[in-house]
Amino acid sequence: MKTMCCLCIGRRFVRRIVCMVDFGIPIGAGIAFGLGALGTGIAQSKIGAAGAGTIAEKPETFGLMIILVAIPETLVILGFVVASMIMIMLV
Repeated sequence: MKTMCCLCIGRRFVRRIVCMVDFGIPIGAGIAFGLGALGTGIAQSKIGAAGAGTIAEKPETFGLMIILVAIPETLVILGFVVASMIMIMLV
């Protein structure tokens, strides 16, 4: 979607095409993916530290900790899917 605007410089009118939507789509895709990755990193750092302590005390909880560390990864996958869908809208 492109919008037209006219500028008046002195006595001349200059037409410019302003592509507000064109640069907003990749920025939105980057934000969707970047914030998802940032949130996942924060969550995994806390879960990983707690999981390392838990595994040191009870080695039988290893499988559970692997699952708990993998759960936040779904946020990155979701962010990637949303970013891909946003970029597909660009075409």
